[in-house]
Amino acid sequence: MTPIGIIGGSGLYEIEGFEQTEERHIDTPFGPPSDALVGGTLAGRQVWFLPRHGRGHRLLPTEISHRANIWALRSLDVRFLICVTAVGSLKEEYHPRDIVLPDQYFDRTSRREHHTFFGNGIVGHVAFAEPVSEGLRRILYQAAQEEEARVHFGGTYVNMDGPAFSTRAESETNRKLGFDVIGMTNLPEAKLAREAEIALATLAMITDYDCWKTDEAPVTADAVIAHLHANVSMAKRIITRAIPQIPEHPEWPEHRSLDSAIMTPNNLWPAETREKLEPILQRFL
Repeated sequence: MTPIGIIGGSGLYEIEGFEQTEERHIDTPFGPPSDALVGGTLAGRQVWFLPRHGRGHRLLPTEISHRANIWALRSLDVRFLICVTAVGSLKEEYHPRDIVLPDQYFDRTSRREHHTFFGNGIVGHVAFAEPVSEGLRRILYQAAQEEEARVHFGGTYVNMDGPAFSTRAESETNRKLGFDVIGMTNLPEAKLAREAEIALATLAMITDYDCWKTDEAPVTADAVIAHLHANVSMAKRIITRAIPQIPEHPEWPEHRSLDSAIMTPNNLWPAETREKLEPILQRFL
């Protein structure tokens, strides 16, 4: 059966029913992942947990090596990936402690060259019109409904750099553009997962109203943490319900996303790049 990856906070793997069997420190061509990967079984499936910011929350959003994280998961044959992430709400009806299952992203990051595996002699352009796995998103939605969570099916996640939170002008502009939630980390994960032929969906856990809502205090780290602790408890229950519903084998469209993406003929691939991307390109080697 295909392993399942989960990226989230450092305490996410402290989940009822999870039987930890190992920790794996993985060297990647893109530097070290955020932390050791914690492996074990949950609901009869092999699962790998990775704390996005490292244990103890040591990494800024722009310090995370997303390429290392996704490469490490793919090297362990992960083909389904659930991301749990804190976001700010840009809509009145999306309340703190609600959950959004985004189906779209808008990129406001500044380090996009770090958000692809391609380059150095191999050119690839993955289709990204539908950036989230619909199959996995529906599984998470069903699990959230069964847990009676306040969940919104769909929405646009706008990805900023951080680490500072938005100004009011930025927050109001994002609202006027029709975005639903704002965060600092999930879009690079979605882009790289698509290139790695991993089906990804996200539990976006609302912790605040950003700073556009003038009758509420502007977002602070303390406020985020308070809501996040409550959200993590719900996320654990949703994940436990969702895991048994995930297919045993990778047969969704996302699992063949490179079929029409690679422009450079195989015989022109530089040996060094070919070796570096072996977990990603193994179907073509």
